[in-house]
Amino acid sequence: MISKFEKFQKRRLMSAYFSVVLSIFLVLFMLGILGLFIINSQKLSDDFKEEIAMTIFFKNEATEQDLDAFGEELKTAYFAKNYEYVSKEAAAKEHKEVIGEDFMEFLGMNPLQNSYDIHLKADYVVADSIAKIERKLRQNELISDIVYDKQLVNLVNDNIQRISMWILILSGFFAIVAVLLINSSMRLSIHSHRFIIKTMQMVGATKSFIRKPFIWQSIKLGVIGAVLAVLALMGVLYYVETNYPNLGIIEDEIRVGAVLVGVILVGILITWVSTFIATQRFLNLRTDDLY
Repeated sequence: MISKFEKFQKRRLMSAYFSVVLSIFLVLFMLGILGLFIINSQKLSDDFKEEIAMTIFFKNEATEQDLDAFGEELKTAYFAKNYEYVSKEAAAKEHKEVIGEDFMEFLGMNPLQNSYDIHLKADYVVADSIAKIERKLRQNELISDIVYDKQLVNLVNDNIQRISMWILILSGFFAIVAVLLINSSMRLSIHSHRFIIKTMQMVGATKSFIRKPFIWQSIKLGVIGAVLAVLALMGVLYYVETNYPNLGIIEDEIRVGAVLVGVILVGILITWVSTFIATQRFLNLRTDDLY
């Protein structure tokens, strides 16, 4: 019959295992969230950049053939993600809806111009690149003006650089915290077995033989914590994709899968290293130091 002391020891051991798994789960979950944010931050910034439009206005002398020819050029343009032709009639109609009155009634004419709204690829939404594209387009004598928000372009790029720097700092901070927390949990778990470790060592067991079961046990706990973290991350992905489909957070399945697999690998790696270091520490202690 199991004694009360054995039951107490078993409960304490289970409690220690639970604490280790919980620590691993929370740390890996936070790292996974950060990883998903990092891989999607570039996409979000690119999407935002590509919403900035460059409007090309054409002189009244430009014929329908000229406008169609320019549209054909844009189809193969290296810098254009997409574009839309806006006739001066369509522009007048849009202005009428916005203003609420027909300005052509008292002007007697349509002063607007035919135009193309071009959304550039994210890589080219940079001040220098846009300036080169603008110079190239202005070589077309039928173009009367090129308009885009220069201040917004500079503001977006400056903020993205600043945010990227802080993301790198936070990533490094969370990585250090993850290692410290998991390492601390593993050391506490192994601390309760320090007398067993020293007893095995005294009867002639080698360090690798003593260390092996502790490492395998910690890896199992690491896998359990990592799998729970992956399941929680999948739940977050499902929630975000269901409620905010426009973000397209799981469109890049390869990167998302890499983050989830990385969470499991990090859980195994950190627990293995932490257990190796912790058991090595107790193996090197003198018997008197165990107390």
